[in-house]
Amino acid sequence: MTASSLVLKIAIGNYGNTKALKDGTVKVSGISFEFVEISPVNRAFRPMVERLEFDVSEMAVTTYMLAKHFGKQLTALPIVLMRVFHHGPILCNARSGIREPKDLEGKKVGLRAYAQTGPTWSRGILQNEYGVDLDKVTWVTFEGSHVSEFQDPGNAVRAPGGKKITDMLLSGEIDAAIGADRVDSPEVKPLFARASDVEAEWFRKTGIYPVNHIVVVKSGLASSHPWVRDEIFRAFKTAKEIYLDRLTTQGPSSPDDELKLRLKRIVGGDPLPYGVPPNRKAFETLGQFVFQQKMLPKAYGVEDLFEPAVMDLE
Repeated sequence: MTASSLVLKIAIGNYGNTKALKDGTVKVSGISFEFVEISPVNRAFRPMVERLEFDVSEMAVTTYMLAKHFGKQLTALPIVLMRVFHHGPILCNARSGIREPKDLEGKKVGLRAYAQTGPTWSRGILQNEYGVDLDKVTWVTFEGSHVSEFQDPGNAVRAPGGKKITDMLLSGEIDAAIGADRVDSPEVKPLFARASDVEAEWFRKTGIYPVNHIVVVKSGLASSHPWVRDEIFRAFKTAKEIYLDRLTTQGPSSPDDELKLRLKRIVGGDPLPYGVPPNRKAFETLGQFVFQQKMLPKAYGVEDLFEPAVMDLE
């Protein structure tokens, strides 16, 4: 740390693409990061939204959209720290009678939170690709939104206190779940057999590479020190490049590495593209899904999410 460094408190997850930043391999010109370890990292989202507890934070994209709508003083950077495809996380109780997506209508489907980004992607796919009427599903949630002003829709109900999503799926108290832990049990099956193949085909059809988590900074920081946005972006990009180089030369050493390689096989290129241009379709598709699912009164495009100064960063 130098005397002239701007010291910023930051909360981000421990991923391969953030390791070189968190271990100090990558330096940020004019900035010293004070890393705050929070696990799981989604527990940092509410404190950032409600109290601006950090200068810089990881944040789910749907949470950021809701935060923008409710006037939270956050500014997004197009650094996509986490992304996954969203057919595979949909699991069903084997005795539920669910054989295809339309069978979810009239059923109880568990998810951690209604406004969670992963389930928003999954619901959007179910609605737009398979014609599922989302209003005919009872969504069983286990917590509220990270943005307290947001209220779940009328067909969402809270699970009984102390219940866990995986246990309820196993027992048949819910018919299906999005994002439950995978268990080796004949009582649980995926909605989509060979989900990886279905996800790859969906990508080839749509060209959509889903986005889940990005980086946000306090708006006051972004306006008082506008250079911070470029420096943070460059640092995260350098850390990612170090990681991808290691992954290419040394191979995977963790489940996170295996996920990145699977994503690479599906998209045929960079498994973690940063910047607005390569992610425009994903951001705008998610914005459309959020609107369709009645979480926001309009569909957010990239111009609604990002300031002009960061639109061309890659």
